[in-house]
Amino acid sequence: MLSNHEISRYSRHLLLSEIGMKGQEKLKNARVLVIGAGGLGCPALLYLTTAGVGTIGIIDFDIIDETNLQRQVLFDSSDIGNPKVQTAKAKLLKQNPFVKIEVFNAPLSTANALELFSRYDIILDGTDNFATRYLVNDACFISKKILVSGSIFKFEGQVMVFDFRKENTPTYRCLFPSPPSTELSPSCSEIGVLAVLPGIIGTLMASETIKIIVGIGEILSGKLLMLNALSMNIQILEFDRNPETAMVIPKTESEFKEMDYDYFCENKQDNSIKEITVDDLELLISSHSDFQLIDVREKEERPILELNDLKIPLREIESRANEIERDKKVIVFCKSGARSERAIALLQSNYMLKNLYNLKGGVMEWIKYTSKTQKA
Repeated sequence: MLSNHEISRYSRHLLLSEIGMKGQEKLKNARVLVIGAGGLGCPALLYLTTAGVGTIGIIDFDIIDETNLQRQVLFDSSDIGNPKVQTAKAKLLKQNPFVKIEVFNAPLSTANALELFSRYDIILDGTDNFATRYLVNDACFISKKILVSGSIFKFEGQVMVFDFRKENTPTYRCLFPSPPSTELSPSCSEIGVLAVLPGIIGTLMASETIKIIVGIGEILSGKLLMLNALSMNIQILEFDRNPETAMVIPKTESEFKEMDYDYFCENKQDNSIKEITVDDLELLISSHSDFQLIDVREKEERPILELNDLKIPLREIESRANEIERDKKVIVFCKSGARSERAIALLQSNYMLKNLYNLKGGVMEWIKYTSKTQKA
């Protein structure tokens, strides 16, 4: 129920037949988590607070810098050097004392995301890096949460909604199967951003969230809104679920916690490929170890290893990445070891697989090994 003070405060909402008393009570009972109290998070937080969203969480571990003040509208010069989440909480409560603000002065990670997301109905992602965007997408997918995602680049902004409560909902990976290189995805501190652009995009994110909570209008689910502030050109593109990219998302909490999203997005430079010798392979076979063997040669190439190996030609390796085990040692081989090395590089870079081993020398080395053992 709304108090008399709340009825007065939200009177302009109550006049709207699409919202009214029932809609405002839905807003009061809603729980929304905003990731990042920056350019996108600040305007989104302001309007979610004034709209009367009952419980708002904020996670950010940054402190306020003078360069933030050009676009992060919750802060002023006296706030420089203070934690963003605590400062945002104090100012939002002054804006509306009828809401509850929960703050988490910590980085979002695979260790805390799933537990944190379980406390909220809707997640707003206002972060500025691809590693966190993929992490948030995957955590929302596992948690079956609604994700409202926004991004900005110089004069351009994007907004998307992913309703993971529904089957076959497109994911962030359906649009961006693999992240761009760090050289092609510079931050605002490297290339700049128009001051008002985060305000426009952050406000659109808040608008989508309010519509979702109240259950009105048409939301941007399965749609990508793109805005160019220079031309004021707005486009909305529809996109579908890509089963192949969706299969890459971890399915369990343990798989999710093993992910290294910085590595996936090239923030960590460690692309080393592990090798295994034919002697090691023979030992695994003789000891009846549990492992997966993958042949990336073409189907017409003569089978040599008389084992229960999975045949995935190199050209199909990414489209069939879901067939590769994640919880056991996977040995990849080809004729000489070159194609299998390329296959592993692709899988490590684009699918974050860490359990892959290249058979050194490939089938040619195996033939030499078996010839020696037969003679002996």
